[in-house]
Amino acid sequence: MEFRVLGAVRLRAGDRETEVTGRLQRTLLGVLLRHANQPVPVDVLAGALWGDRPDSRTAQKLQLHVHRLRGLLDDPDRLSFGADGYLLRAAREEVDAERFDALVGAGLAADEPQRAIEALRAALALWRGGPFGDVDLPALADWAGRLAERRLTGIEALYQAQLAAGLHEAVTGELAELAAAHPLRERVHGLLMTALYRAGRQSEALDAYRRARDVLVTELGLEPGPELRALQQQVLAGDVAEPVAHRETPAQLPADVHGFVGRRDELAELDALLSAEAPVSVLAGTAGVGKTAVAVHWAHRVRDRFPDGQLYVDLHGYGPDEPVSATDALAGFLRALGFDGAGIPEDPAERAARFRSLTDRRRLLVVLDNARSADDVRPLLPAGPSCVTVITSRDTLAGLVVREGAHRLVLDRLPLIDSVTLVRELLGARADAEPAAVGALVERCARLPLALRIAAELARSRPGRAIADLAAELAEEDALDLLDVDGDPHTAVRAAFSWSYRRLEPAAARVFRLLGVHQGHDVDAYAVAALAGTGLRPTQRALDALVRAHLVEQTPAGRYRSHDLLLAYAAELAWTDGDTTAALTRLFDYYLATAAAATAALAPHEAARDTHSDTERPAFATHHAALRWLDAERANLLAAAAHREPAAVVRMSATVWHYLVTGGYHDEAIALHTRALAAAQSLGDPRAEADARRMLGSTLIRLGLVEKSVEHLERARDGYRALGERVMEARVLNNLGIVHWHRGEVAAARDTFRAALDVVEADDAGNPRAGVLNNLARMQVILGRCDEALALFAEAADLATASGDWSALASARAGVAEATAAAGRYERALGAARQALAAARDAGHRGLEGTALRVLGVASHGLGDNEQALGHFESALRIARAVGEPDEVMGALNGLAATRAATGDHAEALRLYRETLTTGNGHPDLCAHAHAGIAASHTARGDHDAAREHRARALAVYRELGMPQGDA
Repeated sequence: MEFRVLGAVRLRAGDRETEVTGRLQRTLLGVLLRHANQPVPVDVLAGALWGDRPDSRTAQKLQLHVHRLRGLLDDPDRLSFGADGYLLRAAREEVDAERFDALVGAGLAADEPQRAIEALRAALALWRGGPFGDVDLPALADWAGRLAERRLTGIEALYQAQLAAGLHEAVTGELAELAAAHPLRERVHGLLMTALYRAGRQSEALDAYRRARDVLVTELGLEPGPELRALQQQVLAGDVAEPVAHRETPAQLPADVHGFVGRRDELAELDALLSAEAPVSVLAGTAGVGKTAVAVHWAHRVRDRFPDGQLYVDLHGYGPDEPVSATDALAGFLRALGFDGAGIPEDPAERAARFRSLTDRRRLLVVLDNARSADDVRPLLPAGPSCVTVITSRDTLAGLVVREGAHRLVLDRLPLIDSVTLVRELLGARADAEPAAVGALVERCARLPLALRIAAELARSRPGRAIADLAAELAEEDALDLLDVDGDPHTAVRAAFSWSYRRLEPAAARVFRLLGVHQGHDVDAYAVAALAGTGLRPTQRALDALVRAHLVEQTPAGRYRSHDLLLAYAAELAWTDGDTTAALTRLFDYYLATAAAATAALAPHEAARDTHSDTERPAFATHHAALRWLDAERANLLAAAAHREPAAVVRMSATVWHYLVTGGYHDEAIALHTRALAAAQSLGDPRAEADARRMLGSTLIRLGLVEKSVEHLERARDGYRALGERVMEARVLNNLGIVHWHRGEVAAARDTFRAALDVVEADDAGNPRAGVLNNLARMQVILGRCDEALALFAEAADLATASGDWSALASARAGVAEATAAAGRYERALGAARQALAAARDAGHRGLEGTALRVLGVASHGLGDNEQALGHFESALRIARAVGEPDEVMGALNGLAATRAATGDHAEALRLYRETLTTGNGHPDLCAHAHAGIAASHTARGDHDAAREHRARALAVYRELGMPQGDA
């Protein structure tokens, strides 16, 4: 049985619902439910029903009302009498007020916005008016008051979850009404301000704050609280956190330190800070003292306490590499948390704000390794105390301690006993046999873990000699200067490096020196062979020797890297001989030629033709291997170009642009192509300038900056025409057609794509015909000419297959699926969409993966499988939002709305259609579909006036674009 008190008091058993009539009966049931499963004394019940008026027949009358109430229950024995009074048995889930309370609790505890929305909507749906209807009783007033307050809490939490899900536009009107109804609730005002700000209505958000302040000052004589005032400042600064599309669980910690010894006090101090919920800790100390080892080892010990993941970045604050900027580090963190491509803001402040929003209330561990200054790490600090950040630095970062309240833990050199233990761990029985020599060795190494490990490796490499001999040699070594990083004379790390270096074979020593001039963070054996100008096999032998000497570390992926101090030392050695300039030239030529070969395996018509390298290169048997190589070497390719002459920058830009733009590495692409444009202008090279402008324009389109792309594209087109470069002109025309497409100028887009096809002959080298055909076919789909589109897609697929252009092939297959679904052939569309999904994943094209999932949703919906359709549309929406493609976001929202409408949930359908209208700019065809869907939902709900208005809007666009009008 169900007991309903959130409105008129009712009982429900199965399909039968009974309203409890009469004030006394409702009062009796209300009081019994208020104390459900507890005995209620007779005098309490009598007082609730008749007040304090004495009546000799009170007990008899109470028995009569109890008898009548039992007759309404599904089981009369639910209501029993005992020595302490009357007791009504009711399970928690049988009382709507208790169910309501439990659902609100679930909504407040939910870790995903959609789960919170579902629970809170279910809770609020239980309300049918004020608690207990017209029963006005002091005995129930406190319960009714608490329920009403809990309801307001649930409503606020629902709007909070809807904002977290990005539904700001849909809730602004409702929040305005709620704020007017509850003018003294500051949280409601804050939610309204947030919704208005995220809807792009900053001035209205500030007006809402002023209205809230006026009411609070007038009614209560109080200024708004700190949270509302802080929100006003965030609105003024344009820094209100935005919702997250979906969550990832990163696990970025490096491998735990092998043979970690000591640091018990430091680890205990970090543990204590964790228990005290200190959000920021700084591990400071001199070079080589083991700051990173302590941070990483401790992080592995406590990683289970951070269920939302662990983030790690080496900021390269000290060393030969370029420091990692906070902006670049944030891009990596945002990718790890589920965003990529255009979903990552360009502006550094926006990027930091997005990171704070993503980390709010999550249990994340963040390790910021090798920081140079407080300013380098401030943008990387998460929001709130739920995340813990550990920073390592040679600097004390006093500003971070003072301003952010960070706890600083200074690492000294290892204590003598721990240093000896470390050497014994590394050398085993030999150390036990020479305890005095081990003590001397420890002192010669200044008790620095890095130096101790190198010295131990030296000892292992000389098994026939005593440890005492090595200690004596180290004592006599005075030719090298101390590595005086912070004035501590004990940190003779450079000397320890030299001891290891001087015992290398000449070939290995030369490779070690040359690693110091490599600009990347890690390297593979092929690149080292190019640096050295030697074959792969002798290079591998040299690298193996360096690994054994602990001068180079081999990663699990088979790549090589060194500690930044070792690289700094190697760089000093390298610049003392005359081999570096030639080595860097060989390395650049290797990177350029290999990148061209990898691009040729992915998109043959994009491959650079003028690259050459005399060194060995990896072979790319599959396009997957090519993509893996480009992913691994992306940072090295960009670093190699950054330190070369203008002509080299131009060549690298032209070689890797296709990989960068299709991979969603838009920040890197913009930076590289901007440098290439400046380099081309400095060289006076019109062809290179046109190339750079074409690549910049194409990247800007992917970022949604369509208007900014037009000037670059038009100047590139004019440049190619002047040079007689027909194929390149066709590529630019293809991009200009995409500009028209984004603007919703379908006819102009179609004409521009046709013009691109007319410019080139079918057998022209590097012909972009497959890509142009794909785009032209999509215009035909929009115009309802599905059979013509299918023919164009088929032609594009044949061309892409013949040339090995995997991206164009995936695009063609996605187009076939879309055209087939648009023609209503849903069974065939399902199969085509599955092929498209596999092709997109093979090509590593995330955007096309989302397109294929959306078409799977369309086909499933068309076949009546709405549950499956919803799953596909939601997956497509997550991907579209992550990569920042507004047209795909709109398409997925329209699909979700249509499916919700088919299930009878027209309210949710209307919300989704309206969200479509507020997403992105342009794309009037998709907006027209949304208006048509809104019209259909209004018609289903009987609101014919609203339906006519939206139907008229849809028809106007359909007629203007020449589209089919069936949806309206």
